[in-house]
Amino acid sequence: MTIYGKQEIIPAGEKIAIAEGEFVISRKALETEKSKLHCNRCGSRFSLREVRLPSGNLYCPQCVLYGRLTDRDQLVSIHREESDERPAKDQISCQWPGRLTNPQQRLADELVKCWADRQNALLWAVTGSGKTEMLFPLLERALNDGRKIALATPRIDVCRELYPRIAAAFTKAELLLRYGGSEDQWRKFDLLVCTTHQLLHFYQSFDLLIVDESDAFPYEGDPLLEFGTLQSLKPEGIRVCLSATPTERLVRTAEQEGWQILRLPQRYHRRPLVLPELVFLEGWRKLAEKPLPQLRFLRICQQLLKESRVLIFCPDISYMLVLEKMLQVKLSGRKITSVSAKDPLREEKILQMRNNHWDILLCTTVLERGVTFANVSVIVLGAEHDVFTKSVLVQIAGRVDRKGNRQNGRVVFCFQEQTSAIRKGIKEIRQMNRLAQEGCDL
Repeated sequence: MTIYGKQEIIPAGEKIAIAEGEFVISRKALETEKSKLHCNRCGSRFSLREVRLPSGNLYCPQCVLYGRLTDRDQLVSIHREESDERPAKDQISCQWPGRLTNPQQRLADELVKCWADRQNALLWAVTGSGKTEMLFPLLERALNDGRKIALATPRIDVCRELYPRIAAAFTKAELLLRYGGSEDQWRKFDLLVCTTHQLLHFYQSFDLLIVDESDAFPYEGDPLLEFGTLQSLKPEGIRVCLSATPTERLVRTAEQEGWQILRLPQRYHRRPLVLPELVFLEGWRKLAEKPLPQLRFLRICQQLLKESRVLIFCPDISYMLVLEKMLQVKLSGRKITSVSAKDPLREEKILQMRNNHWDILLCTTVLERGVTFANVSVIVLGAEHDVFTKSVLVQIAGRVDRKGNRQNGRVVFCFQEQTSAIRKGIKEIRQMNRLAQEGCDL
């Protein structure tokens, strides 16, 4: 087999041939503890009465989508012997043509020091600060030390955004991209770019595990994904979490466990985050039916379109699709489409947006983070909706003025009732801009 570190489900007792330099770690898939069943793949626990099949076997219902596990199965993971530092002739050098700013370089050097000191780290940096590029010195060092790396993120779109940038920077490294439905086949790799769900397939495999957007749904608050993250890391491995809006829980964990907390409130181009404009829009829920709020909303869209393309964030898919049809009729001269996590053309539409094909792209929070479009403005419709938390609103505002020299992008929050999430989001943006101006840490 050529699946390195990947967990496979096999019947107990089945033998696997192992090549030279490789070994197997085998363990029970499910274990009983008194009256409870414990799953070693996802960490879930159940009452024995809840998980018994008609055959009498026990199974784990929590991670059944990854292949059913019963108490007759074993989890077997294939590992390589520890490799030495790469010979000088095989050293991997970063080919990124850009240059880090002084604040970015300071944090990049600190991350390399964390690697040398075997210390976990939280990189807390504002949206658009260049977190990915700040990782490059760390990745180069770990790759040349002969270590195995995973860069995981909760969102598929973020994986697709990260992979080509890392592949272009490390042309000599063996990279693998994995997410649900990806076409890349399992093979030997130095660096894995994947969704956090994919980490459930690994056991004590990675020397360095980087979790990007660690506060994002569905990772945040999901014990299954958190368990998968921890079990995929080698006992002596280190974790690096990246976020512009870390949760209080993550910050508290970092402080209590002695992580290095690295902060950067300044964007790489040194321009401030765009402060949202607040627009009271009564009747936004029935926008397609009510002429007066509809007219006001259309005027906002037309005003923004004079200077930029527009991303419109909607609270749910059904609302988005109704609004899309209305806009296609009312703004018939514009190219308008929508995208969500359920859209089969999602990847194609996002690429087209990057290539300036669409004037207006309606979306759900699937595009709240990790994607970069030049020359865009943002509208949040129904900013008081529960789906738009403080962190989500800050991340959405961060989609504007991420790249290029144009500074015409605007952020508009349309709402009928102002919430604490709206107020806290704007307060946080103001605070980050003030700290960046003063040259302070977060």
